[in-house]
Amino acid sequence: MEVILAEHAGFCFGVRRAVEQVYEQAAGGKPIYTYGPIIHNEEVVKDLEQKGVHVIETEAQLAEIKEGTVVIRAHGVPKEICEKIEARGLTCVDATCPFVKRIHNIVETESKAGRKIVIIGNAGHPEVEGIMSWAKEPATVIESMEEARNFTCGQDEELCIVSQTTFNYNKFQDMVEILKEKGYNGSVVNTICNATEVRQTEAREIAAKVDVMIVIGGKHSSNTRKLYEICMQECANTYYIQTLDDLHPDLPKSVRLVGITAGASTPNNIIEEVQNYVRVNF
Repeated sequence: MEVILAEHAGFCFGVRRAVEQVYEQAAGGKPIYTYGPIIHNEEVVKDLEQKGVHVIETEAQLAEIKEGTVVIRAHGVPKEICEKIEARGLTCVDATCPFVKRIHNIVETESKAGRKIVIIGNAGHPEVEGIMSWAKEPATVIESMEEARNFTCGQDEELCIVSQTTFNYNKFQDMVEILKEKGYNGSVVNTICNATEVRQTEAREIAAKVDVMIVIGGKHSSNTRKLYEICMQECANTYYIQTLDDLHPDLPKSVRLVGITAGASTPNNIIEEVQNYVRVNF
C-alpha cells in the first residue's frame, strides 16, 4: 500500500512559536498558566500539564492568581484580558500568532476610522472572540452563506471585511462575493493565513486521488475540522482522528492508496506514528 503524506502537515509557524514559549516558561520553575489551552491539541496540553502548566478559562480563575506568568494562547484573547493580567501585576507573555495580531491591528485601525467590522469566521471561536474585542463598535460575525445573504447595514456605512485565519478559503471568497453583490462600500482584507490556504489546497488534491484519507488533529481544532470537511468532499472514506488510538478503519482489500494530512496544532510525533502504522499494517 502506498501512503501520501501531505508536505504541509502539523505545526504551523504560529503554533510552534506559542508552544515553544510555554515550554521555555515552564523550564523556569515559576508558577505558569495559559489563558485557555495554548493550542487546540489535547496531547500537547496534557504534556504541558505534567510539566506544571495550568490552564485557566475564566476571568474568575484569573482573579484568584496571586503570582506567576500567564501566557496568552496562540489564538489570542480579548483585549481586556491582557489588560486585567497586567493590572494584577502578573507577568504576561503574549504568544498570540503574529498573523492573528495583524488582524487585531487592522480591526483597531479600521474601526477607529469609522468602518463597520465584519468578521467571516466561526462565532464563539477564541480567535474570533479576540478579534471582536479590538473593534470600537460591535463587530458582526458571519459564518454561513445564509448569514451572508441575510446581512444588512446602512447604505452610508463603510465596511471592513476580515477573516478568521483558519477559515475555508473558497467559502470566504463565496461569502465576500455575496456581500459585494449587495453594493456595500468598503474594503476586503484576506486575513486567512497563507499556510492555511496551502494546507487546504494540498489536502483537497491528495483526497481527490486516494482511496482513503486520514486527517489528524484535536477534536476542538477549527482548522483540522475544515481539512476534514474539504477531504470528505473529495474522498468518502475520510477519517478524522486525534491519535493512533482513534484509527480503526475497516479497509477493503481494494485500497491501494492512503493520504494523510494534519491540522496546524498536530505534533510531528503523532503524524509519524500514524504514518508508520499505516505503512506496516494496511
